[in-house]
Amino acid sequence: MATTKMCKRPSAAWLFLFGAGMDMGSDPLFFPRGPLCPALRLHLQLRRLLLRHRQQPRRVRRQLRLRPPQRLGLPLVPPSLAHNGSFRRGANFAVGSATALDAAFFHGGKFPLNVSLGVQLQWFESLKPSLCRTTKECKAFFGRSLFFVGEFGVNDYDFCFLTKSVQEIMPLVPDVIRTISTAIERLIKHGATNFVVPGTIPSGCAPPVLALFPDAAPAEYNSTTGCLEDINKLGMHHNLLLQDALDKLRGRHPEAMIVYADLFGPIMDMVESPGKYGFEEDVLTICCGGPGTLFCGDEGANLCEKPAARLFWDGVHLTEAAYRYIADVWLDSIDSPARESRTFWTKKHWTQLKADTANEMGAWKLQDKTLKESR
Repeated sequence: MATTKMCKRPSAAWLFLFGAGMDMGSDPLFFPRGPLCPALRLHLQLRRLLLRHRQQPRRVRRQLRLRPPQRLGLPLVPPSLAHNGSFRRGANFAVGSATALDAAFFHGGKFPLNVSLGVQLQWFESLKPSLCRTTKECKAFFGRSLFFVGEFGVNDYDFCFLTKSVQEIMPLVPDVIRTISTAIERLIKHGATNFVVPGTIPSGCAPPVLALFPDAAPAEYNSTTGCLEDINKLGMHHNLLLQDALDKLRGRHPEAMIVYADLFGPIMDMVESPGKYGFEEDVLTICCGGPGTLFCGDEGANLCEKPAARLFWDGVHLTEAAYRYIADVWLDSIDSPARESRTFWTKKHWTQLKADTANEMGAWKLQDKTLKESR
């Protein structure tokens, strides 16, 4: 579904964030130099902007601000690892490049990116005794809090792109969804009842992902958008399974408000119809970064004249204008719970999408079976 479902407007007074920081609200980390895989190295290099943004000109810094909590009357919360931080109004556990699956899945030995969903939950549980003590007190405290769980999944799949095909990554999706679902139930046991769970983005349109596949065949691209279709189908599959999992959670926990927040639909609508949002037609061109290997934040890197006319900021993140459109859709549905949020893709579009994805999965499974039998 392309709309954001909301049963009632939350009366949350505290905010807790988990995720990979698609809204630029995550904690930046410094990583040691070492033999990292190219896909991971690309992500880390692109996210160096997070470490430098306070030194950038004002017009650069403005693109790093997305503060929808203020519209809900919620506080801007500090990073969970902040020294001497006050967490009585909530905390931000999200970290750039975080995955849903544990780091051990991606690397047999010591892995520098130990910021998975499981690790973030451990940070939350370590902080919990300073927020409430008894079961009753915690249920009251977390019951009036709003929990953002995600976005998760993009990094899990992106880290696999250079070593696995989309067909080989597809079986990973249920594990990612199961991890997210289990995390939500774990938070419910602590007393949480209000959740927003974002889906994943159309990674096949993301400039860094497109750059990873310079030799892709013309047939692999959507002729209208220029996006890599199979990679987008991976995101579609993730979002469909996530929505199914959230439906099951609602059935098991009717006392909880669990909202699915659509990222895929709004971004695809901006890619397909950039003029409708005031974006330039070369919508997949980034605003900040280049030429060549220069990343956004590097000395001499390009910066577009009109950031508000671009969809992508640095390739990994969107511009403030794009995030505002998405945030407004989510927040409008909270402000007017009786009215569905704006629909970007029609029901027919999503129904066809689900059928196409199911057909692709069936075809890929048949190919894998044939390949195994031929060996």
